[in-house]
Amino acid sequence: MTIDAFQLYGTHIVDPPPVRLRAGKLEADLANGNLRTIRYDGTEVLRGISYLVRDRDWGTYSPEIADLKIEQSDDRFEVTYLARCDGPDDTKLIIDVRIVGSPDRLAFEAEAIAPTGFETNRCGFCILHPIVGVAGSPATVEQVDGQIVATRFPDVIEPWQPFKDMRAITHEVMPGVRAECRMEGDTFEMEDQRNWSDASYKTYVRPLALPWPYEIVANRPVRQKTSLVIKDISRSAQRPPAATSGVPINLELGTRTGTMPDIGVIITPEEADATLSAKSVLSEVAPRELLFHFDPGAGHGIDALAHFAVLAAAHRGRSTLEIALPCKSSPSSEAAEIARQMQLAGFRPDAIMISPSVDRQSTPPGSKWPECPPLDEVYTAARAAFPGIRIGGGMLSYFTELNRKRVPDGQLDFVSHCTNPIVHAADDLSVMQTLEALPFITRSVRAIYGDKPYRIGPSTIPMRQNPYGSRTMDNPAGARIPMANSDPRHNGRFAEAFGFGYAIRVLDAGLECLTLSALSGPFGLIAGPAEPTEQGGRRPLFNTVHTLSRLAGASWQECVSSSPSEVLSFVARDVAGARLHVVNLTGEERMVDCGACRPADAGKELLLAPFATAALPLAD
Repeated sequence: MTIDAFQLYGTHIVDPPPVRLRAGKLEADLANGNLRTIRYDGTEVLRGISYLVRDRDWGTYSPEIADLKIEQSDDRFEVTYLARCDGPDDTKLIIDVRIVGSPDRLAFEAEAIAPTGFETNRCGFCILHPIVGVAGSPATVEQVDGQIVATRFPDVIEPWQPFKDMRAITHEVMPGVRAECRMEGDTFEMEDQRNWSDASYKTYVRPLALPWPYEIVANRPVRQKTSLVIKDISRSAQRPPAATSGVPINLELGTRTGTMPDIGVIITPEEADATLSAKSVLSEVAPRELLFHFDPGAGHGIDALAHFAVLAAAHRGRSTLEIALPCKSSPSSEAAEIARQMQLAGFRPDAIMISPSVDRQSTPPGSKWPECPPLDEVYTAARAAFPGIRIGGGMLSYFTELNRKRVPDGQLDFVSHCTNPIVHAADDLSVMQTLEALPFITRSVRAIYGDKPYRIGPSTIPMRQNPYGSRTMDNPAGARIPMANSDPRHNGRFAEAFGFGYAIRVLDAGLECLTLSALSGPFGLIAGPAEPTEQGGRRPLFNTVHTLSRLAGASWQECVSSSPSEVLSFVARDVAGARLHVVNLTGEERMVDCGACRPADAGKELLLAPFATAALPLAD
């Protein structure tokens, strides 16, 4: 059966396939003028080299590319093009690019010039090292002053830059093969992008301690160069490319086990009426937790709490009120006022998740922390205002903010944070790759907070709030853009697979609750009246949240995939028996050999459609 692009991605626009560049054992994919998945002898060396331009809200420009020329031979490739970014007030930036590859080296050069000056938060190279097989491994850093430092890539996620003042970094790709990445034209530093759920360590230009935004002076060229040099003493013959087409992905039962988390649904005051109108759908989903959002600074008051009370009364499970505390006066007076409004509205949730409103905004390295009451004072106020109710803390934004401002948890019954996969990049591959970073995030939270009950969410593909700028990005054209408050893939099977993959990647964290959606609106399981869908108004993500809600409290057992970037799985066991749950994370069909998991039917191979999920009963 042919599945069209709209069903998969929620848009008829698809990411164009990359151009494969080869020079001997060195390979790279050219996509939108940048390099992805740079491999040597079949092993990923760098996740990418990109020349990026950010606006004052850290949004990423999508430059117009012209005069693209690609030349290839057996042992060399060369790419040249011009890129243009159009900024506000008729400003523009022109970038002249040249990429040259040979069997043991790669050079990416760029010269940017602004005819009228150009405002930017960052303009230059970003180099991404992969995390799988690299996290915790040795590295050598050459600093701008020539000093050589022997170090390691962080294992537990580093809140601040692990390496600064960088000129080059070298690491071992495989036994006998080392890769040196050298950056010229400015001072570079590295951040641990796993903070934002990116599956990479990012080395970027211009230290964050310097002011931003800044102005690129008119008609003054800005030249930078990134070089990758491979040092191979392994003397191995070049391996032929792996033949993956038609080769099944193997699944085998692992040893790790646990309990499936409760599933939550976020409800905002703006979507409360729509949620009330769809109470029957909410009952069908049957989440264990309703997570109500309350922000007095946004004008939320008694009316919102009264709506929440009606929904909570009709819900068979628990409820949590997440509060963005304004902190314009004392935390005790503000918490007492919210408690008074809750009493008038007849709303008593089972838990309160409270965090200062200002902590939703990021405090980058080198920046001054904003004024905020001590968090112990906030939690003490919550304990006094909401007696007998569980109190949670953490961040209403992302793990990044929790890692950088580690909340005192002595008074807390649970900690919580969110993630978002389109902070830095929004192409299909980058979004799905963020799933690789989730186990590192949950392991880092456990390293900080031990066995404290732990929640994640709401974590959705669209961004509900931008900690790194003044706004989220509007997306009326339904494009793939970072930091957007709506994303077409939320409407497609892509989101169904992403959500299921997300749940699998965090199983080992022992979460108390996982929230992946709202019921309605741009983060919802049901579409608006003008949005075409496959299932009569239900987005495909409905299937994922419905299935996970039914599995809450069941026991799970890991399944090891021979290609976890393509297929993930686990076994769930409850009173109905054991079932193997499988998800295809790619936009292509995948054949899966699940015979080692002992499916109950005779066949052991399963053909998964693009972004499809499946559940197979297992033999006793």
